[in-house]
Amino acid sequence: MIGKIKTVIEKFGLPRIIIFFFLITLFILAPIVGVRLDISINDVIVRFGMNGILVLSLIPMVRSGCGLNFGLQLGVIAGLLGAVISIELNATGFAGFFVAIAVSLFFALILGFLYGILLNKVKGDEMVVATYVGFSAVSFMCILWLLLPFKNPSIIWPYGGEGLRTTISNQDYWFNILTNFLQIKVGEYIVFPTGTILFFIFLTAIVWLFFRSKIGTAMIAVGSNPDFAKSCGVNVDNMRIISVVLSTVIAAIGIIVYQESFGFIQLYMAPLYMPFPAIAALLIGGATVGKASFENVIVGVFLFQGIITMTPSIINNIFKSDMSEVVRIIVSNGMIVYALTRITRGRS
Repeated sequence: MIGKIKTVIEKFGLPRIIIFFFLITLFILAPIVGVRLDISINDVIVRFGMNGILVLSLIPMVRSGCGLNFGLQLGVIAGLLGAVISIELNATGFAGFFVAIAVSLFFALILGFLYGILLNKVKGDEMVVATYVGFSAVSFMCILWLLLPFKNPSIIWPYGGEGLRTTISNQDYWFNILTNFLQIKVGEYIVFPTGTILFFIFLTAIVWLFFRSKIGTAMIAVGSNPDFAKSCGVNVDNMRIISVVLSTVIAAIGIIVYQESFGFIQLYMAPLYMPFPAIAALLIGGATVGKASFENVIVGVFLFQGIITMTPSIINNIFKSDMSEVVRIIVSNGMIVYALTRITRGRS
């Protein structure tokens, strides 16, 4: 019996088990301290759909040996460009949503290709360089958001007639277009975002099939042993570039799905720290610098989003004070620090 328990702990990892039972404890405490359990469950499900694709975007670079994508902001920027151009064109409904994705793919392919070339030149220091690439890109875009020639009154500053607003609403364009698709209501407050979850499953299936292809297998070989892959005739640099492009493309789609559910497009410095929660979720799910699976994505997003959703509500009700934002920052940053300190080298 003890041997089986040790096997289970080794398979799932003690930290993940502790976090899982901590989350279960929060769900048990919720009705005791006056937090509606159905609303909390609904919030966790919605946040899972919002963030799942952004975490999924990390897998290609991890499997190719490029490490964790601390330059995720490049994909986010491509998605933001697609979103604001879609609104500039007054595209609404599913047409607006897919126009945003189509435009973002164009920018993501270009940015991902240039990003991949850069990472090939700094092998061994990808994560450090990627961090500063992401920070620099966000700062550079702060200038462009003011200079780009957008004219739609709903997205530009009203008093100057130029420059994009810090926060742009997509309520009249493609807000909840996926969330409301085939939506299932359970009880009074639990609304299952079927469309968002199906879209996440669809993209996950595409990535899964990609890694079963010849190129995907070669990419995994490059991440596992680049010297062996090179001796087998695989172009290591090309595989790394493809993985970076794929990661950037998925991140661009992921931020559009996030905006679709959130209801707002946030520009300027908003994307600056977006890689950290995504990376933390993947690591909490059991991934390493060189190994990541789809199970790590699903488990990690559920645990991370569950805890940062539940903890503030329960703390507020226990102490009868509004500390939700403070608690959320402490918990989310604490989990990020914990996840990053657990980075280990591993190969797929």
